Amino acid sequence: MTPTPSRQPSSPLAQLRALVARLPLPQQRLLRAARAAMRRRFPTANELVYDYGRFVVLSYSPTARGIDAVVALAGRPDGVLLYLNQGPALPDPQGLLRGSGKATRYLPIVDGKQLAHPRVRALLTAAAQHARARLPATGKGRMLVVATAAAAAKAAGRAKPKRAKAKAPAPPAPARRAAARAKPATARAR
Repeated sequence: MTPTPSRQPSSPLAQLRALVARLPLPQQRLLRAARAAMRRRFPTANELVYDYGRFVVLSYSPTARGIDAVVALAGRPDGVLLYLNQGPALPDPQGLLRGSGKATRYLPIVDGKQLAHPRVRALLTAAAQHARARLPATGKGRMLVVATAAAAAKAAGRAKPKRAKAKAPAPPAPARRAAARAKPATARAR
């Protein structure tokens, strides 16, 4: 009997590759190019990987928490987006950023070279300066697979179901029969 291969790739990089492979080929290429640019731009940031079923998010954070991220890439079937945290506070005189969220703004990525454009680089620098937590000056960030859709589904399957409100137990059969006989008597008494 041969051993069955594990369904979950072992290393974080292998898991990321499997997640990216689910996207259409043009988005795969675009996300890989954008990821390479982000790793060059933020080498000390931790790369947090999130699997949301149909799309994958790569968040670049000085900590292991996504809330502290400077930027994030979202690879979706319809395209790749660059999200900048603290987006409303960023200087954007050319109006490149889209969205109206209170915390983030995004930029659609149409070409891998777009991230090297001086205007986009200026936005990335401003995002790093406005970040809640500063990126380390030295070192190398690590990749962490934070959440996967499969793990979330598995956890949901193990979660305890919500308890229904406890109903009063039905009275024993002799009490129900006595109550049924008493109702007509009380109805006649009225």
